[in-house]
Amino acid sequence: MTMKILVTDDVSPKGVELLKSQGFEVDVTPNLSEEEFIKVIPPYDAFIMRSLTKVTAAGMDAGKKLKALGRAGAGVDHIDIKAATERGIVVCNTPDSNTMAATEHTCAMLLATTRHIPQAHNSLMSGEWNRKKYTGVQLQNKTLGIIGVGRIGSRVAKRMQAFEMRTIGYDPYISKERARQLGVELVDLDTLLKESDFITLHTPLTQETRGMIGPNEFAKMKEGVRVVNVARGPVLDVEALAENIKSGHVADAAVDVFPNEPVTLDNNPFLGLDRIIITPHMGANTEEAQLAVSIDAAQGVIDALNGQPVATAVNMAPIPKAVYEKIEPYFGLVERMGILGTYIADGALKEITVEYNGELVDTETEMLTTTAVKGVLSPILQETVNFVNARNIATARDIEVKEVKSQGNKPVANAVTLTLKTEKNTHTIVGTLFNGNEAKIIQIDDYRMDFTPEGYLLLAPHNNRPNMIGQISTILGEAGINITGMQVGKTTDTDTNIMAVAVQADISNDIMIKLRAIEGILEVKLINCEAGH
Repeated sequence: MTMKILVTDDVSPKGVELLKSQGFEVDVTPNLSEEEFIKVIPPYDAFIMRSLTKVTAAGMDAGKKLKALGRAGAGVDHIDIKAATERGIVVCNTPDSNTMAATEHTCAMLLATTRHIPQAHNSLMSGEWNRKKYTGVQLQNKTLGIIGVGRIGSRVAKRMQAFEMRTIGYDPYISKERARQLGVELVDLDTLLKESDFITLHTPLTQETRGMIGPNEFAKMKEGVRVVNVARGPVLDVEALAENIKSGHVADAAVDVFPNEPVTLDNNPFLGLDRIIITPHMGANTEEAQLAVSIDAAQGVIDALNGQPVATAVNMAPIPKAVYEKIEPYFGLVERMGILGTYIADGALKEITVEYNGELVDTETEMLTTTAVKGVLSPILQETVNFVNARNIATARDIEVKEVKSQGNKPVANAVTLTLKTEKNTHTIVGTLFNGNEAKIIQIDDYRMDFTPEGYLLLAPHNNRPNMIGQISTILGEAGINITGMQVGKTTDTDTNIMAVAVQADISNDIMIKLRAIEGILEVKLINCEAGH
């Protein structure tokens, strides 16, 4: 059945076209209230939104089929992330897609405050010619305080340094070395407030940052400071800002985001104030950014619905781009190792251990470990197992998940070893990538192997005697089942081998009974290596 996706806000048609090109049914219904959203969401598997739609636990409960939520933009404070995580819904945003647009809008607002450009324009358009009234200030040799030296804040710093500004920053989450590379002097918040001629905000909205710039903080600022907010509305107390503009303590300000949007004549605290520039949350509104966020949000939803990792998912550990590029080729291998392990293991599962060797030892591999857990659990559970809920499901079932980095001896340099411990026994699978991208299983328990884990696979441990391959091939051939590959793994510990036979399609139960009846066959298991997809 075709999966359905709802687009609830103004999203570029290119994003919608991408979804349709992947076979999804897409409906576009913008400007939904929370009540309307709850009514229409039940038949949809995913939805894509901007900043207008509020998504609560009630909305997600109504959408019982929901698997993914794509936010075309960076902010997610209007989404109940905790509720989504509890329901196994992947929430992804597009943090990098509009970075440059927000950076440039911040710089434009900073410059506009120094020369009163909108006010001078309006004055001239009304017939006045008043050069002296709009005398400005220069940026050169002034201090810019950047609260939040992340993706946007760091880029603003770079551009303002070109104006010969001193750039200082408050950000408890970056190192002094990183700040030094950016040309930003790290200081505490009080120092930044006291020393800055200009202050610009670039923090996400969290419990810690909500209202972080209020009356007490304005009192610590320089007389004549200029303040810009193109980040999140609730970070800045706009009533306090308005009062400080009226008193003259804040010389000028520029605000693009507000605690309550949209802003109307009834809730605009800056009405009648001439020393402020306000814009209607348009920091990300460039043609390039709107296209990028739409396509990236659509791709995130596509990946989530296809059971693929989503690098920008906000309700699981984010993956830096450099790390993602390094581990991405291993996702398919590790998940299929998990699927294989599920079919091989006997008894209730107690522990999943993933061991990394070689190039992965010094890399963040938490997402790969989650992928292995997803692979193990997907074939045996009716509920959807994804990258968001896999660890929680394992915990709920008292399955311990371990991750090990090792320089120990392995058959190849870059190996991943999956060990499944059950109440009865322990099984091990070793996999690697050939040529950097070709997934291979090279060991199952004590058997040395070399096969590609894809499609349907027969695993048959058997006594080491003549005609074992022939007998299996004959039964499959007579049943019209095409063999696409075969490989025999050996062990020196016992007089047994294991046969891995790749077949083109599913095998009926009556054929499996015939295979198991072959003398010398110890067991035959049919594995669908795509079970987690």
